[in-house]
Amino acid sequence: MIFAIEAHASTNHTYDNKPYSIHLTMVANIARKYIDIIPDQCQDEVLSACWLHDTIEDCRLTYNDIKKEFGENVAEIVYAVTNDKGKNRSERAGNKYYDGIRRTTWATFIKLCDRLANIKYSSETKSRMLQVYQKEQEKFIDCLLPLSKNKGQYTDLIEEMNLLLAVTKV
Repeated sequence: MIFAIEAHASTNHTYDNKPYSIHLTMVANIARKYIDIIPDQCQDEVLSACWLHDTIEDCRLTYNDIKKEFGENVAEIVYAVTNDKGKNRSERAGNKYYDGIRRTTWATFIKLCDRLANIKYSSETKSRMLQVYQKEQEKFIDCLLPLSKNKGQYTDLIEEMNLLLAVTKV
């Protein structure tokens, strides 16, 4: 937790001009709410990955930096949810990106928690990003869970997202 907060602070990376810890805390709190999805023996690593999920993307850290500090499993998750290079949202989150998330154990859970945190924040602040999330939602879920009409273990998390998107107007 402190490692991730300090990494973002050291690069002056903010969340809507606020300390990035706001976003990281939201993601971790959502993960704790749905932690029963995760087997007991994996929960600590998954919660660590929640705190660290943006460190490679935002903080000039590498896969090996995360691996050295937190182990290979956490590094794999963080790497999987790190956006690709690209000029726009579509390029940064293309097929290769979603394929990497789907192939990495618990990365889908982290990405769903991250998105729900972004949706909640956007809803609370009336951010224009809420409209982007509303427009992307169906494709986003299909990219994360393409072969399943029943979203299984993630159903409650996805339903919370969809409900918030449906009732919130920007």
